[in-house]
Amino acid sequence: MEKIQSVRGTYDLYGEAKRKLKKVIKTGSDVVEKYGFEEIETPIFEFTEVFSRNLGDTSDIVTKEMYCFNDKGGESLTLRPEGTAGAVRAFISNGMQQNLPVKFYYSGPMFRYERPQKGRQRQFTQFGIELLGVETPQADIEVISMAYEFLEKLGLAGAVTVEINSLGDTESRNNYREKLVAYLKKHYEELSEDSKKRLERNPLRILDSKEECDKAVVENAPLYADSLNEVSKKFFADVLKGLDNLGIKYRINNRLVRGLDYYSHTVFELTTDKLGAQGTVLAGGRYDGLVAQMGGGDVAGIGWACGVERLAMLLEESVDLPRPIAVIPVGDDANDKAMEIAYKLRLAGFRVEQSYSGNMKKRLAKADKVNAVKAVIIGYDEIAKGEVTLKDFESGEQKTVVFDNLIKELS
Repeated sequence: MEKIQSVRGTYDLYGEAKRKLKKVIKTGSDVVEKYGFEEIETPIFEFTEVFSRNLGDTSDIVTKEMYCFNDKGGESLTLRPEGTAGAVRAFISNGMQQNLPVKFYYSGPMFRYERPQKGRQRQFTQFGIELLGVETPQADIEVISMAYEFLEKLGLAGAVTVEINSLGDTESRNNYREKLVAYLKKHYEELSEDSKKRLERNPLRILDSKEECDKAVVENAPLYADSLNEVSKKFFADVLKGLDNLGIKYRINNRLVRGLDYYSHTVFELTTDKLGAQGTVLAGGRYDGLVAQMGGGDVAGIGWACGVERLAMLLEESVDLPRPIAVIPVGDDANDKAMEIAYKLRLAGFRVEQSYSGNMKKRLAKADKVNAVKAVIIGYDEIAKGEVTLKDFESGEQKTVVFDNLIKELS
């Protein structure tokens, strides 16, 4: 019989890799909850329209990467490729517009059909936040500082660079679009086939192209900063001033954009060169037009998201479980009492490894293998006296402890 394998682009998470993933998510949760963000969990699949309408029908995600299927009722459904669209859909569906601002964070699996590579799989875990209902630069400053603190708490702040740019308001965006289209049309024949299709419908996406021919054309494209009006310049200046006040270092990247029409003002990425060519570990931006585009009214929004696996790969220190206490019965007569002691220790918050079989030598060897810090040894004689033998694996010392004092002694 042929050995069953996992699907290409998926993997099994266990041991050290899983512990690192949990550390990233817990660290993120602890940080963002201090800022007043509350967890939301949206369905893993949505109506396809939730993503296709909002990510744009010219995006790679929609045209090449989404996992879509028809259910038995004939509805087109899609496994979520990212978290923002579902979170905003939930915001609208549940009528949260009357309780602004709304602060969400989420974590969970996302799905994209793309070529698997280091830190990028077809099923991956994303952690992200969304702040809805705040139009002022303070929101931008807060979410960027929150992202920076998150990576700092993971010990990665020194390994990442904050890159930031402004897309300005609608007027500024339209000004830039006209300049960009005029420039790109002069280089039409040099563009890739995908970029030629995007030129009329969504030219800003060409700036994100990974094709070498497109990169060469974009190299000399007009800069976004030259199209910003005074309102947009002041907004961006206020964001940068706020980051300066907090001591957060950044680099203005004039080529950093978001191709979707609902993005405005601040966009940012936290990048590193520790993972090879794919340098971005966290990205976000202001999307003041998204809620309205989804039918939820004129509500400002800003957020960011990160690939948890990619961050976990950057953690240099191992993430170990607390060392356990081994409970070792001596003889079958001690099994029941050993089980009772193990249960009570777990209720008290200790991690306990129960020894199920083998002689004393084998059981001690198993306790040493799981890196137990102490062993609670109990036999017929100990039961009769109402006590246990407590062995310390660090010092090798043994002592006798009565049942009622065991938890206090271990604490």
